[in-house]
Amino acid sequence: MSFSIGIVGLPNVGKSTLFRALTQKQVDIANYPFCTIDPNVGVVAVPDERLEKLAVLSKSARIVPTTVEFVDIAGLVRGAHRGEGLGNQFLSHIREVDAICMVLRWFADGDIIHVENTVDPLRDRDIVEMEMIMADMQVVRKRLESISKQVKGGDKEAMRFSKLLEKVLAVLNAGKPAHDVSVDEAECVFLNSLQLLTAKPLLYVVNVAENDNVSLPSELAALTPVRLCAKLEAELVELPQDEVRVYLRDAGFAQTGLDQLIVRVYELLGLRTYLTTGEKETRAWTVKAGTLAPQAAGVIHTDFEKGFVKAEVVQWKALVEAESYAAARQKGKLRIEGKEYVIQDGDVIIFKIAP
Repeated sequence: MSFSIGIVGLPNVGKSTLFRALTQKQVDIANYPFCTIDPNVGVVAVPDERLEKLAVLSKSARIVPTTVEFVDIAGLVRGAHRGEGLGNQFLSHIREVDAICMVLRWFADGDIIHVENTVDPLRDRDIVEMEMIMADMQVVRKRLESISKQVKGGDKEAMRFSKLLEKVLAVLNAGKPAHDVSVDEAECVFLNSLQLLTAKPLLYVVNVAENDNVSLPSELAALTPVRLCAKLEAELVELPQDEVRVYLRDAGFAQTGLDQLIVRVYELLGLRTYLTTGEKETRAWTVKAGTLAPQAAGVIHTDFEKGFVKAEVVQWKALVEAESYAAARQKGKLRIEGKEYVIQDGDVIIFKIAP
């Protein structure tokens, strides 16, 4: 299971620089608000130290990490919903992503113009969020129009969803995101089909200047953003891993910007990673929190869910410390779990499947 993150923000806030740092993929970074209409898409491996340690233990021939897809779109400007700049064309590229990452600029640079002429991340946040709200209003109105005939014909389901759409529209009209609307399970499925931007989980990234250790303003800090320097991250990806580790150690950082972002995205989406390991490969598998063992097996192959019998489970640290499955079993660290077992992050699992 992989997932995708849409990177949004005003022009020249560092979106494309961040994208290059994350994906190690060179993209067009032009000092002009409307440099591109097409999105840049990059798939990057999720860093996971557990994979290497398990691969050494199992003498695995290869390591297969889970991945995340980043979609970098053209910069948004005030009035985009009315067709300013690239208008709504950029929005269609992120309707299907799992979450949105909004980049806010908190650095001054006279050589990099700001479309609003001044650096103000909170103002920029309000502009981007309002443009997404306005774009969602257009989607909701269009859906209301499309089901109007069914509503007039007395279709009960259409009438129910029409009321829901009116409720969503009222929230959007008040300048609030769609995720503020309280819905039941059936309504949630319907709303998900609309792919509303403001219903998606949202993470903020504050792009600061290199060596900027000044505390963020309280209102900006209240957004609980990932704080990084996109320019520095882009430089770090060009270095050998050994040098990156030395830099992080000397600077007192525990993680690179990518690591921070991935961890926060996992938290935001409620994801868990379980692992499989053997001579052929050591692989990471991503599931939603609360996933049961049979469904987790189905991520490997759909037939595994139907044929699930049991799962042999051990936490990755316990397996590495024991140095083998046999030793882990002997120490009582490896246990047998059934169909009701909820997958935990860091589980190493061997599924037993009926033939």
